[in-house]
Amino acid sequence: MTPMNRRGFAAAAMGAAAAAVSLNPQTAEALAGHLPHGVPATPTETEGLPYDDDADFADADRGFVAAFTGGPITGAAGKTVWDPAAYRFLAGAADDADAPGTVDPSLWRQARLLSRQGLYRVTDRIYQVRGLDLSNMTIVEGDTGVIVIDPLISAETAAAALRLYRDHRGDRPVRAMIYTHPHVDHFGGCRGVLPNGAGDVPVLAPKGFMEHAVSENVYVGTAMARRAAYMYGSTLPKNAGAQVGCGLGLTVSLGTVGLIAPTRFIGATGEEVTLDGVRIRFQMTPGTECQEEMNFLFPDLRAVCMAENATHTMHNVLTLRGAQVRDAHAWAGYLTESIGLYEGAADVAFASHHWPTWGNDAIVALLTHQRDLYGYLHDQTVRLINQGMTGTEIAETFRLPPRLEGVWANRGYYGSLSHNVKAVYQRYMGWFDGNPAHLWQHPPVEEARRWVESLGGQAAVRARARHYADRGDLRFAVTLLNHAVFNDPGDAEAKRRLAALYTRLGRSVENAVWRNFYLTGARELLHGITPHATATLGPDMYLALSIGQIIDSLAVRVDGPKAWSLRIAMDWRIGADHWHLRLANGLLTWTRDTRPAPDAGLTLTMTKPQLISLLAGKGTAGITMTGDPGLLTRLLSVLDSPDTDFPIVTP
Repeated sequence: MTPMNRRGFAAAAMGAAAAAVSLNPQTAEALAGHLPHGVPATPTETEGLPYDDDADFADADRGFVAAFTGGPITGAAGKTVWDPAAYRFLAGAADDADAPGTVDPSLWRQARLLSRQGLYRVTDRIYQVRGLDLSNMTIVEGDTGVIVIDPLISAETAAAALRLYRDHRGDRPVRAMIYTHPHVDHFGGCRGVLPNGAGDVPVLAPKGFMEHAVSENVYVGTAMARRAAYMYGSTLPKNAGAQVGCGLGLTVSLGTVGLIAPTRFIGATGEEVTLDGVRIRFQMTPGTECQEEMNFLFPDLRAVCMAENATHTMHNVLTLRGAQVRDAHAWAGYLTESIGLYEGAADVAFASHHWPTWGNDAIVALLTHQRDLYGYLHDQTVRLINQGMTGTEIAETFRLPPRLEGVWANRGYYGSLSHNVKAVYQRYMGWFDGNPAHLWQHPPVEEARRWVESLGGQAAVRARARHYADRGDLRFAVTLLNHAVFNDPGDAEAKRRLAALYTRLGRSVENAVWRNFYLTGARELLHGITPHATATLGPDMYLALSIGQIIDSLAVRVDGPKAWSLRIAMDWRIGADHWHLRLANGLLTWTRDTRPAPDAGLTLTMTKPQLISLLAGKGTAGITMTGDPGLLTRLLSVLDSPDTDFPIVTP
């Protein structure tokens, strides 16, 4: 029986945690008179939080060994991959009362905690490098070398982190590497740790790792990367008026992303492995923060790695960059299991983000608060769905038990109660809220034209938006101005006013991701799109794709109407396998066999690297073609090229 079933559906609603995206007191006051009856002025308040509680600051500084002092980390052609000095402005304030007026005080506190960087001792034989990427690299000392856990995003930052460790702990060889889950900030820097690949070094990961590591970055990877630039505020200046981090970490590094395939997959809770003399016992947690994820205990060191399942923020049930909706019900259930596994067994819990938690009582409290957060979020949203409420309505009225709103680790810095509630709704009910008026709405530009026409033209819409903004209803003001911009993207005044309101909203919210979305939107309205394509699809990622995934990645690029009249049958012979590709009715399909297809008009005999080179536009060198080469030309001619810099805040 799974932990979710053991736990019982109703038990998830026993507790709660912290808050949704919240507004600072000035904005909350402005909104107070303009919300529906019975709805609080703001989902939560950041006034009244225990700012005098400095335990997190003590924990974030505990075990400090040395800072990274090497200056900007650079990659190819001298490009800056990571600049540790970019966030020095966060270290200036003496305490949280000094938060500037451009940042919510609670978010300022979190940003200052995340600005700590360097090498830290977690416990005997366990060290972390923090602040050199979005995530942490953890290094465990074995009998003859080290075990590296989650090697950051980029090879350049990972190599710098490992150098920092070795400068202070000795030049110990890497004896093993562990990926906690298949998000790029937990494997992308692998080549900085093992430049020549795994060789005889074991690389461990949860089962299903490869499928999810490559599929998330391929099928809709372009769109996710575009939105990720908003989510992480990657193009924003780093200062108190703009980007101050993302709540989970500071931002993403921009270096070389790799993928070394695991040599061993972990498949069951309780499975135990000894690496370089260090015993590790695993807990599998699929469907939580990632489709495949695992926590693990070092029983002899009394330390537990919680991966990304329990951190010092409310996490995302659906990340705003886009992803599959996560299972808050399962998440809570596995945290219940974690409590049972680690109560009395660990003296320190560390994760792939943030700072550790010391003391078993504190560990159990953290896991309980996080469990109650996701469980309450799930169960109460489902309850309200069955009362007939939509996701938007639930998000607007959803409140948490007051006694848990002051738990710092559950505040909505990265995820938010508002968009997480909508994610639970989406998981069960989909995009449609059941109202027929929402069944067949106009797309944004057409809807905007009708709004503007109904309100009397561009000038009238701008005037009404100013009216609502002056009343403090910034949410409806930006709705009106968004229609004005989509109706006439050349209206510079509408864009300027919308950017100003996005800036006000961004500087008011507690949630770092919402802040980054608002401020990036404002920047693009004023200055246009800043190209920022993150390289998640390097050579390692392409080589990790199965042939079926490669064909599927082409299928989602076929311009259907352009290909309606085409009928193509070809074989790709790779090794002993024949991959039969068929394009008909605008759909590219495939089957696999050991025999050639009798109706194939073209057969390409090649290796997988040659196929990847072909699809990268590097020609057909070394590939044997039998039949009509024009079929390949016609297939490639109906493939769309993804747009890495598509507009978001303009049509």
